[in-house]
Amino acid sequence: MMNALTGPEKNCALCPRLVKFRAQNKSAYPDFYNGAVPAFGNSDAWLLVVGLAPGLKGANRTGRPFTGDYAGELLYPTLLRSGLARGSYGADPTDGLELLGCRITNAVRCVPPENKPTPAEQKTCRDFLNAEIGALPRLKAILSLGQISHNAVLSTLGLRKVLYPFKHAAQHKLPNGLILADSYHCSRYNVNTGVLTAKMFENVVAQVKALEP
Repeated sequence: MMNALTGPEKNCALCPRLVKFRAQNKSAYPDFYNGAVPAFGNSDAWLLVVGLAPGLKGANRTGRPFTGDYAGELLYPTLLRSGLARGSYGADPTDGLELLGCRITNAVRCVPPENKPTPAEQKTCRDFLNAEIGALPRLKAILSLGQISHNAVLSTLGLRKVLYPFKHAAQHKLPNGLILADSYHCSRYNVNTGVLTAKMFENVVAQVKALEP
């Protein structure tokens, strides 16, 4: 069963490869969350941040998107500084952090081997993202973290990718009135290689924040 705002059940069985990987992780890391990770944030969000998939020792461990891995160390403090969150980020789902007008989800809800979901897995999870977008009545903008997330959003909405090419800091006006904003993914690899800096990411979030209704 699916709840539009939380996505699939924790033990979702739709993708055999991901189910097998989850079983392996339950054996290796019995204290981890090890399941389809629900979105984080309320239904009154005007901004939806979309990542690719849970990290093995991040969201797959903690059960909250971008919590417990390097990407969260950049994402959440940036949201806090921009006024899209309040509290403090403690890399733990019990840290009390609260999102303000913002919601965070993933295009694929279960951790994939090597952080690489297959096209079939992305397609299978598309229904959950589509339902979530439809269940957010105040939604005005989507911030995609990385090109795969960007493409997943376009596919979910039935739009041609060639008409809305991914580009860091770009904003695309979609036919349904939503703004699709792009950023390089805030991964350790992108930061360490200089593809993305903290300032670059802060600028993107500030540009998106300016869209707040």
